[in-house]
Order: sequence, then C-alpha cells, then structure tokens
Amino acid sequence: MSESHMPAAEVNSTTERELQSYEFAFHILPTVAEGEVLGVFDALKAHITKLGGTIITEEAPERFDLAYEIVKYLEGKNRKFSSAYFGWVRFELEAQALATLTEEIDGVKEILRYLMIKLTKVEEAHAFRFHESIDRKKVYTIAEEEVAVEEEIVVDTVVVDEGAEVVVVGEAALGEEEKPAV
Repeated sequence: MSESHMPAAEVNSTTERELQSYEFAFHILPTVAEGEVLGVFDALKAHITKLGGTIITEEAPERFDLAYEIVKYLEGKNRKFSSAYFGWVRFELEAQALATLTEEIDGVKEILRYLMIKLTKVEEAHAFRFHESIDRKKVYTIAEEEVAVEEEIVVDTVVVDEGAEVVVVGEAALGEEEKPAV
C-alpha cells in the first residue's frame, strides 16, 4: 500500500480581531437616584470599551414596573423590588474578553439583574426598542365575530398593534351556561 502525503495547510495569521456581537440587558436598582442612573449606565459602557469592545446601539435605562417582584440579597437581608430601571447595550467584543467583562459587571452593586447573550445575524439586524414599545401601548380591535358551532359559540378576537402583524389574542369555546346574551 502506498502512502500519500498531504501538504501542510497554511494558517493565515492576520492581525484582525475576531469580534462577536452581544447584547447586555440589565435592571438597575430602583434605590439608585434618578440623576445617578445615567452615570451607572456610562460606567457599564466604559467596562465594555475598556476591554476593546465597540458599542453598536443602546437604549438608556428608564424606570418601569416589573411583571413580578425580584428578590436580591442586599445589606444582610433579602429585599424585594417591584420596579427597576431597564436598559440595554449591543456591542462587539472579542470572545476571550467576555469572561473578564462578566466578572466586572458582577462587581457592580447597582445592578439588580442582567443578561448577556450572543446575537445571531438576524438579531443583529433587528434591535427591539423596549421603551418605544411600552410607550405605544395602543391596541386596536379590527374584527370581532361570533360563529355558532353545534350548540357552542366560538368567539374570535383579532387584535393588531400599530405597525405589527395580525395576532389572534383569544379564541374560546363557551358552554351553554357561558353563552353571552344576544
């Protein structure tokens, strides 16, 4: 049997950094004074840029009510928070620097909770503006119809948010005792 030798593959050594796109979403404690929130936000962005990251887009933190209480151990006891300042930052950073960044963020005492995710190409192209969606709060009912089906009434409600796709909000089959008066 004859041996065949493959030529060695050349490794391209470039000075270009391999950057990954990330999103860092966070809640800042509501006990932070409103005037100091932007200072905390700027300090978080400084952690990113100090490690060689580039800020792509951001949404400054604004206070809002949480969907549920978040418990955090502070000053020797568990404290419950029902509101917080929410903001996010999208950035590019070398993958090796991410562990250092998360260690630095863990040390920021004003953070209630945070989430760091690696973005896909689709997510990179479509940033969701949380505070804009909260401000819109407009829901339009465009159709309501009742259809009788074998002694049951099926109620379909279609709701459209301005500029969004049609979403079916509710579809319920009602029994005899639950039929609405006509």
